Amino acid sequence: MIIADNCVVTLAYTLRDDAGEVLDSATAAEPFAYLHGRRSVIAGLERELGGHVAGDQIEVSLAPADAYGEHSPARVQVVPRDRFPAGIDITPGMQFHASDEHGGQIIVRVADVDEDGITVDANHPLAGQTLHFTVEVLDVRAATAEELAHGHVHGAGGHQH
Repeated sequence: MIIADNCVVTLAYTLRDDAGEVLDSATAAEPFAYLHGRRSVIAGLERELGGHVAGDQIEVSLAPADAYGEHSPARVQVVPRDRFPAGIDITPGMQFHASDEHGGQIIVRVADVDEDGITVDANHPLAGQTLHFTVEVLDVRAATAEELAHGHVHGAGGHQH
């Protein structure tokens, strides 16, 4: 079966940055499965996987625009300490839920802590980076009616309920 919208795609992959550091991976023993065409993976990777079949091995490099976007300085700001829960030792790397300008929930990372406040960054941690994937397509199958209704894969490599 060819990878197309509404297929369940099961992958083994390694994701590296420009320096070759491994950022994430999934193995054939513990694969990653997703529902193609449902924005379950970054757009550039989904586009590159379309048309492939089980057994294909591909290498894909994605510019920031096709991955997590460019790093936006506008998404970095200093927040007064009193806007954070009292009694917590805030350190760089911590993550908090915050509200965006539309009232939606976003995750922000603490970038710096000093006497002026706490610098938070709402950019995705991989924003601004070129991503390099080595991918093996392990399986491609039609999604079940339940998977299509729920919008995600059930079973091995997917969501369990």
